[in-house]
Amino acid sequence: MSTPEAPKDPHATPAIGETTIGEFLFEVFCAAIFLGMIGLVFYNAFLRYVFRSSFAPSEEWARFLFMYVTFFGSIEAFYRGKHIAVDMFVGLTSGITRKTIDIIASLFGLAALVLLIVGGIVMVQQTYDTYSVATGINMGLINGSLPIMAISAFVIHLRDLVRLVRKPASEFLRAEKEV
Repeated sequence: MSTPEAPKDPHATPAIGETTIGEFLFEVFCAAIFLGMIGLVFYNAFLRYVFRSSFAPSEEWARFLFMYVTFFGSIEAFYRGKHIAVDMFVGLTSGITRKTIDIIASLFGLAALVLLIVGGIVMVQQTYDTYSVATGINMGLINGSLPIMAISAFVIHLRDLVRLVRKPASEFLRAEKEV
């Protein structure tokens, strides 16, 4: 006789290898943007080599999609903790020293994200009445991906900082040397 499983906590972090429906949809969204960009570049290259002409809006759309995949991919990297980090010297410390260094680094990261948020909002305000040349798309919509990314990353980083502060200093271990 099997025992019934306890209901899963909807706020719990998924186990490694598990993906929530929201994460899956976000990954599909990013993949669609990436495939759209590749398709547009391929389409334009095909037109150039076969018909000796090109479709100017496809270059502009590919550039816009590249910006989107970059910024939305950054959200994914922050969420998964896969962003670039240099921890060469931090790995030599442990305990309260490591925790303190990690907290200070997180605060600097949050400050940098605030600068990105403010700069992104200013850029959107400066370009909301500008339209792209080939497609006529409002550049505020295109440039809006920067503050969206920065706000999302700020929220994720703030969540991680709260977890960092709550984590006991005894759990901050020295990095093991790789052979």
